[in-house]
Amino acid sequence: MKHRHYFVIAFLLSPFILSAQGIDSLYRLADNYAEVFTSKYYYGAENVRAGKRAYLFAYETQTPDGRECYIIDPITATQKKAFDRERMSVSLSEFLNREVDPNNLPIRRIRPEKDSLFFTIDNVDHFITLSDYKITKCQEQNDYSRPYWGLINKENEKVNVPSPDGKKEAYISEGNLWVKDIETGERKKLSNDGSPYEYYSSNIYWSPDSRKIVCSKYSPVEFRKLLLISSSPTTQLQPVTEEYEYPKPGDALPVRRPTLFMVETGEIVLFNIPNIEQQYYLGNIRWNKESDFFTFDFNKRGHQQYIIYAGNLSGELRTVVNEECNTFIYYYSLYQHWLEDSNEMLWISERDGWRHIYLYNVLSGKVKKQLTKGEWVVKEVVKVDEKKRQILFIGCGMDKDEDPYLEKYYSLNIDNGKIVALTPENAHHSVTFSHDYAYMFDSYSRVDLPPTLVVRSVEEGGKVIYKPDLQPDISAVKAVGWQQPEVFSAKGRDGKTDIWGMIVRPSNFDSSKKYPVIEYIYAGPHDSHVPKRFAIEHRYTSAIAELGFIFVMIDGMGTANRSKAFHDVCWKNLKDAGFPDRIAWIKAAAAKYPEMNIDNMGIYGMSAGGQSTMGALLFYPEFYKVGVSSCACHDNRMDKIWWNEQWMGYPIGEHYSESSNMENAHLLQGKLMLILGELDNNVDPSSTLQVVNELVKHDKDFEFVMLPGERHTMGGKYGERKRRDFFVKHILKIEPPQWDNNNNQ
Repeated sequence: MKHRHYFVIAFLLSPFILSAQGIDSLYRLADNYAEVFTSKYYYGAENVRAGKRAYLFAYETQTPDGRECYIIDPITATQKKAFDRERMSVSLSEFLNREVDPNNLPIRRIRPEKDSLFFTIDNVDHFITLSDYKITKCQEQNDYSRPYWGLINKENEKVNVPSPDGKKEAYISEGNLWVKDIETGERKKLSNDGSPYEYYSSNIYWSPDSRKIVCSKYSPVEFRKLLLISSSPTTQLQPVTEEYEYPKPGDALPVRRPTLFMVETGEIVLFNIPNIEQQYYLGNIRWNKESDFFTFDFNKRGHQQYIIYAGNLSGELRTVVNEECNTFIYYYSLYQHWLEDSNEMLWISERDGWRHIYLYNVLSGKVKKQLTKGEWVVKEVVKVDEKKRQILFIGCGMDKDEDPYLEKYYSLNIDNGKIVALTPENAHHSVTFSHDYAYMFDSYSRVDLPPTLVVRSVEEGGKVIYKPDLQPDISAVKAVGWQQPEVFSAKGRDGKTDIWGMIVRPSNFDSSKKYPVIEYIYAGPHDSHVPKRFAIEHRYTSAIAELGFIFVMIDGMGTANRSKAFHDVCWKNLKDAGFPDRIAWIKAAAAKYPEMNIDNMGIYGMSAGGQSTMGALLFYPEFYKVGVSSCACHDNRMDKIWWNEQWMGYPIGEHYSESSNMENAHLLQGKLMLILGELDNNVDPSSTLQVVNELVKHDKDFEFVMLPGERHTMGGKYGERKRRDFFVKHILKIEPPQWDNNNNQ
């Protein structure tokens, strides 16, 4: 391994000569990217955590001597190692009854406290006292398990919900709502019309005065099932099946009807809610502190109307917020925060064309004022301090001469509207706050700018109060030929809008030579996707570029975090995927950089990116020639309901067919590889298999790689090799290595 490593370094520092023989060495370089490059990036801050009680920050880092953990104290403005690695390894060895390498400690999620550290070992919480290095398992454990992403809450759990005064508890039995007096044990049935077919929800909401309950009557539906067959299980010879509840666009959904119960009198209050049968979701029930009204959210199916209603004790409804849009409301990113003492609410809306914060009067349902405005976006509210009436938020695009996707932190005074830039530098700011939001640990960088580590005071407007001596160091990486990515922008389809992306070049880059260009695409409208923070290796792109390609990533129209008009391009039109902008951007980059050869353009992606990859060959064959599509949603009628109805709308119409790769498979030109995980429980595997069926029907040439036992994946090690081989063969026009005869590559 050591000799091969030296050979790789020698190769990348030598003149670039690509041949069938030379491609073997490039494969080795791609395979060893982390060892050759990433391992030489020192003192970057990883896994930053703040103390829950102490004013301390801890972060992990790679050093020339191995992995270390450092602690920063913002009060004393000091930095030190969190622990002695040798002593820690001895203590861990004794505690675990096995040998522990001091350079590979099995501890994760390191959190600092005064004279102690908390961490996990195999997802189990422990702490160590640094005075004696004694390790103890925590009595209270966090749950780090990751349940199935599509788990559906049918609101029929067996739970007892205590009243705020602690004297009673409410629960559901045989579909009806009951209340039990904890002291006497007396039980009282509050409803009589529940059944297994239409029952009261186990989501039970007591009023603060413990005299009232809101509980929704729940009309369930039979959810569609996703059936998967594991052909090669590890536990037995014969295949086994898996089944998941998996509603798809157009499917029936449950209906919830909020009902108010007076606990003492037994009175039931019903509400006449408009379009209640058209709900996508109804919930987020909450009481005001006086217990005289409650509110709930109503998300109308189709995602063009989102209402917050308030219901009083007489069964009357009033509207607090009515958000409407003729395209879509991105409901997953909505934000509300209630200011209890003033009957106000913070609400985020894109109603003026940009994502901004509004202050509502909850009692009148009127906007008191718009707190932020302009051609930039509030990406996230981080913290609301109700006493100070101050908001901490992440904003993007406020500084016009910079990349509009860079995340910066701001404070906002609710009363006077004053905004203070806490992190003004032209960079993407990765921030961890102290437990009380008094201090910020800020690692700011760009893909073309190594990080700077600082500690800031929030109270002093983001003033840098400490800059550690140990700063990230990329000199060793650059010494072995690593190429820094480039941020590039160009005009989009309209000739006016700036489109942003990045260019990744191979380590042996020679500007006098030509390099084929490949785009890694993910155009999911739920976010923007081009990396903004510094990294030596960018996922799915950096290593494969070493085979002799230039890689690009672009955020075209239809993705999030720009204007509403920019985002709306995706509506009922996922096949667009920003391609007119991407093509314009790539052509502009190639015009500036003659080394970029776009005559045989490649593209690849997974999931929604896999859909776009095949779509590139179907709908833009004059530009895109070679594509590798992994675990793709090729038809939005076949995929999960929540993601696809959000962008494609409801009811199902012809626009679904128009965006379908399956319906348009006969248009295929160019070279296509499809990769599929047999047990993909994120995107229905039948979506890819239906495409395969259509391609076979139309006698199209393509490659299909089915991976037994794999789920939603780019393909793992084998899929990565197949993807590389496909690009080398069809873009570089070179035969890839003979793996059967040389499988130790």
